[in-house]
Amino acid sequence: MLHDALLLFPDFALIALGYALMHLSALKRDVWSGVERLVYFVLFPALLFSTSVRATYTLASVSALVLAGVGALAAGIALAWSARWLRADARRTASGMQCAFRFNSYIALAVAASAGGPQVVSMVGVLIAFGVPLCNAAAVWALARHGGHGLLRELLRNPLLLATAAGLAAHALGLQLPHLIVPVFDRLGGASIALGLLTVGAGLRLQGLHEDWGLSAWLLSTRHLFVPLVAWLLARALHLDPAHTLALLVFTSVPTASSAYVLAMRMGGDGPYVAGLVSLSTLLGAISLPVFMALAGR
Repeated sequence: MLHDALLLFPDFALIALGYALMHLSALKRDVWSGVERLVYFVLFPALLFSTSVRATYTLASVSALVLAGVGALAAGIALAWSARWLRADARRTASGMQCAFRFNSYIALAVAASAGGPQVVSMVGVLIAFGVPLCNAAAVWALARHGGHGLLRELLRNPLLLATAAGLAAHALGLQLPHLIVPVFDRLGGASIALGLLTVGAGLRLQGLHEDWGLSAWLLSTRHLFVPLVAWLLARALHLDPAHTLALLVFTSVPTASSAYVLAMRMGGDGPYVAGLVSLSTLLGAISLPVFMALAGR
């Protein structure tokens, strides 16, 4: 486990650097908003598309991996909905539930690249492609009473989903990237990792968590303990090999999605509370990731 923790040090060091730059330098919110859009709409899609096109697996070979990933996310969604039994503020509960099952694609791809290289990145990309519509639909459904429409349109315009789908389609058709273009995608993908982690750090803020610690504990326990534990049990039940298990456990033990705050604000939810959950989840990921990554080969 110590090896896995040290392996993650550069990624979390970049998150810490992003936080420091945001609060200690002239690079304020307007700068980081532009960087995040660049990463989200250009750099990470390039990484997902190129790794999906050049993947060495077949879709049939990752069916068990997808089944395990979707199963773990479904368990997280069910546990998140059970938070309503805590009788916390309804608006706060609906806003925070998404943090129990959504995942930070930036960190997932960065850790996958560090831990397993392009093969694991492409597998995590497949899991993201299936996880994004499921988690976004569940998150929007929970907030629906507060407004918000156009879920299908949002999914069809999601650049990470579209890039992975395009890459998988090209891979299934046996298409190859021109040799002249491959280095361009490699450089874009390399830039996406560092800039994506910096934007995660720049977005950290812990206000709002004091509103309901019981609800927060349940949601974050689901995100960082129950979901990856279900994933590990499914990996064993489905006899996934170490590489597939590593991709699955990286995908399911990363912090929650930073975009959860944006969704909560857009749909009239409790934005400050969600921002606190996202930030604390990012810190907890430094613990949950190495613990579950250590189980990948067991």
